[in-house]
Amino acid sequence: MYIPAHFAEERTEVLHRLIADHPLGALVTMGPNGLDANHIPFEFDPAQGPHGTLRAHVARSNPVWQEAADRAEALVIFQGPSAYISPSWYPSKHDAHRQVPTYNYMVVHAHGNIIVRDGEPFVRGLVARLTRKMEAGEATPWKMGDAPADFISQMLAAIVGIEIPVERLTGKWKLGQNKAAEDRRGAATTLQSREHESQRDVAQAMFDAPPSF
Repeated sequence: MYIPAHFAEERTEVLHRLIADHPLGALVTMGPNGLDANHIPFEFDPAQGPHGTLRAHVARSNPVWQEAADRAEALVIFQGPSAYISPSWYPSKHDAHRQVPTYNYMVVHAHGNIIVRDGEPFVRGLVARLTRKMEAGEATPWKMGDAPADFISQMLAAIVGIEIPVERLTGKWKLGQNKAAEDRRGAATTLQSREHESQRDVAQAMFDAPPSF
């Protein structure tokens, strides 16, 4: 990923927070037919390993876990909030007309090798933890015990666990840090007034991010 210095996010806790808040990752691997991408919710354990460990499960019919035996290297992309930025939102545009459209976003790339965990205790524990996290906001959270035990066992037999000890973690926070302060404020203020939560999240991140000059 190309990361100009003014867009680099290197604070470990910030990178970890984005993964926790946006757990649906794009798992990018190289298979026998070339590049492949699978979109999977991940559990992230920041305490295991120097850069944390990612865990997930895939359908047993998905060849990605078998292909990992020969091509274990993987990239997982976690996309945070993003928003289109119109040049009309920059005050300087109306003076010099020297601005162009762009997109602001926050993204984390996690690199590591896939370890296949094809065991019922691993996938049962993983699914239970993911379920508790995803259901936490529900009035009556669903839990695995709500379904018949034989049905859950059948479902677990149809999936395979994977684990990725993260070897490298990089972040790009493209938030207009290279723009003049008044232009950043103009764009952020406009986003703050929009109806979509993602736009407002980008606005807040723009206000919080330090300028590059």
